[in-house]
Amino acid sequence: MEEYDAVIIGFGKGGKTLAAHLASKRKKRVALIEQSDRMYGGTCINVGCIPSKSLVLAAQRSEALGGTFEEKARRYAEAIEKKRALVSMLRKKNFDKLDKAEGVTVLNGRAAFISPSQVKVETEKGGQVVSGKNFFINTGSVPFIPPVEGLEGSPYAYTSEGMMELEALPRRLAIIGGGYIGTEFASMYAAFGSEVTVIQDGETFLAREDEDISREVKGILEEKGVAFRLGAQLHSVADGNGHVRLRMAWQGGEKELEADAVLVATGRIPNTEGLNLAAAGIETTPRGGVKTDALLRTSAPNIWAMGDVRGGLQFTYISLDDFRVVWSQIGGGIPYTEKERKNIPNSVFTDPPLSTVGMKEKEAREAGYRVRIARLPAAAVPKAQVLGQTRGLLKAVIDADTNRILGASFLCAESHEIINTVKLAMDLKAGADVLGRQVFTHPTMGEALNDLFASGK
Repeated sequence: MEEYDAVIIGFGKGGKTLAAHLASKRKKRVALIEQSDRMYGGTCINVGCIPSKSLVLAAQRSEALGGTFEEKARRYAEAIEKKRALVSMLRKKNFDKLDKAEGVTVLNGRAAFISPSQVKVETEKGGQVVSGKNFFINTGSVPFIPPVEGLEGSPYAYTSEGMMELEALPRRLAIIGGGYIGTEFASMYAAFGSEVTVIQDGETFLAREDEDISREVKGILEEKGVAFRLGAQLHSVADGNGHVRLRMAWQGGEKELEADAVLVATGRIPNTEGLNLAAAGIETTPRGGVKTDALLRTSAPNIWAMGDVRGGLQFTYISLDDFRVVWSQIGGGIPYTEKERKNIPNSVFTDPPLSTVGMKEKEAREAGYRVRIARLPAAAVPKAQVLGQTRGLLKAVIDADTNRILGASFLCAESHEIINTVKLAMDLKAGADVLGRQVFTHPTMGEALNDLFASGK
C-alpha cells in the first residue's frame, strides 16, 4: 500500500494546481489520480473551453468565406483536426509538467473511497490501495442525459464533448436544450453551415437573462438561420438510415423533426459516480454535489472538494479560485474563504459573445434596489463598426442611490474582455462615473464604457 501526504482525485484546474504547489512549495508527497489519459488538465483543456473556442473562431472565419456546403464541410473537418492537435499539445504539456515534478505521482485509474484515509484505484494492471493524510476531490462534472425514449445510445446523439469529435459537418443539427451550451453551439454550427434547430421545453429563451438581452440574442441567431421550438416537449428519438427523427409536442400538436445529428445540451451534473463517498463519510447536496463549507471542507475533516463536483458554478476559473481557498488553509498566507468570492463574470461565446457580471435588471428590482439602467447599442461603438459586428447591446444596472454598479450584460464584440473591467470596478466599489470618465485607448470596445456609464437615466 502506497502512502502519501496528499491524494488528489481529478486532474482538473484546482487539482493540478494544488498538486504542483504541495510538491514544490511544501515538499509534500502527492498522488494525483486521473481515470482517463485523455483528461490531463481537466474539462476546460480537453472537452470544454479550449476546444470549443478553437472551433468558434474557425466557424467565424469559415462564415466570412462563405461557399458551398461541401466547401464549408471541408473547412469544418480541418478545424476539427486543428482542434485535436491543440488539445493534444496542451494535454501533454499538463501531464509532463506534473509527471516530471519531484514529489508528484500521477496514477491512471478510477478511485473509490474505502475509508476516510484510503482509496482503491482500479488501473489497467489491477487494483491498488492508496492511503493519504488529506484528500482533495476535483473530479468535475459530466453531461446530463434526459430520460427521453431512444435518446441514450443513439449513434446520432452527442454530448458537447462528442460533438466536438464529429468529423463530418451535419447538414441538419437538432440541439436539445436552449441554455448557454446549446446557444453557443447553435451559433457555432450555424456559422459552419449547418441548419440548426433548438428544442427547448421552456417557453422563455435564456430565462436567466433580462428579456431585452435574450430577445437580442435570439434575433441574432435567427438571422444566422437558427430555428427555435420553444415550449416543446420531446417524446422520443428514433434512428433512421443516416438520420434521426425527433417526435415532440409543440404548438398544440404532435410534431416531427429530422436531423443528421442531435446535440444533447441539457446541462451537466457533478461527477461523483463510483467514488463511494459514503465510505469516507462525505455528505452530498440535494442535487448530488459534494457538500462543502466556506473553506471547501467536506463532512470528513481531512477531505476537501474543488470545482464542478461541488455542484456550483461550472467554470474553470472557479476551480482555480477553489484552489486559492484550500491553499489559504494548508499553504499559509492570507486567509480566504468562498464567502469572499464575488461578482463572478461569465461569457457565452456566441457571435457576438454574451458576457455578464453581477445582477440582472429583474434581480436588482426584485431585491428592492432603486435602479438606473444604462443601455448602448453595439452599433454606437466605433470599434464595432471597424470589426463589422454591429449587432448587439450593452446594458448596465446601477444603484440609483449610491451610483454603484450592480451588474452588466454585454452582447457585443470582445465582451469577454471588457466585462472583466466592470468586474474589477464592482469589486473596488467604484461608482459608475469612474468608468464613465476613465481614459481608454481608441479605437477599442473598452472605450464603450465611457458612453455606457454616462448614458444611464
